[in-house]
Amino acid sequence: MDSKQTSSLYSQLVDVLKEKIETVLKPHDVLPSERELSKIYGVSRTTVRLALQELENLGYIYKKHGKGNFVSSVSDSILNLSGTYSFTEQMKSLGKVPKTRILDMSVIKANKVFSENLDIPIGEKILKIKRLRLADGEPMMLERTYLPFAKFADLTQEMLEDRPLYDIFLDTYGEIIKYAEEEFYATLVREEDAAHLGVPAESASLGLIRKTYNMDNQIIEYTLSIARADQFRYKILHKRF
Repeated sequence: MDSKQTSSLYSQLVDVLKEKIETVLKPHDVLPSERELSKIYGVSRTTVRLALQELENLGYIYKKHGKGNFVSSVSDSILNLSGTYSFTEQMKSLGKVPKTRILDMSVIKANKVFSENLDIPIGEKILKIKRLRLADGEPMMLERTYLPFAKFADLTQEMLEDRPLYDIFLDTYGEIIKYAEEEFYATLVREEDAAHLGVPAESASLGLIRKTYNMDNQIIEYTLSIARADQFRYKILHKRF
């Protein structure tokens, strides 16, 4: 078996096991052994080992020496940034009622910054969306999202208020998210954003920058967010090999 075939089988197994973990298994359930998984899915032990290693890197499973692999449990009060971040889904998982308020939605032309971050020519049309994200009526995050107009020309404010953006990507436009790059950093709330977030200007906050890619490795979203530091904590898994 060549390396390309091994890589393909390993990726497929990762997807299969991720779906099972998300839809069937519960936190701390034990997974079948490497030998059992090899028999169940008809792949080599090497392929199984690579898939399990990737799932551990992503935070889906954890190992207990001599006991096997177990389904991970994400803390109820900490957001896990190992996967694609969805405000709506995260708030629901915490038992909160999410709401989105559209503050601005307009069409602008890409300057150099947006050209570089959306990988489009300077001057091309983009959708600018400013959203306030709330949970149980409490302002939590202010997002400025930029989308290529050519892909999402008929996106409306009503659609955004009614459904999560990533659901719209998939269900309305057939855009499957392959992966997202996200950075976060400590910053202060600007005066123009303070009133929306319900905090004093210069309050401590978390800044987030996200780029989302589709299955063709095209950037379909560039978002700049400010999150209230008194409402958010983040956990990232670092694995030493």
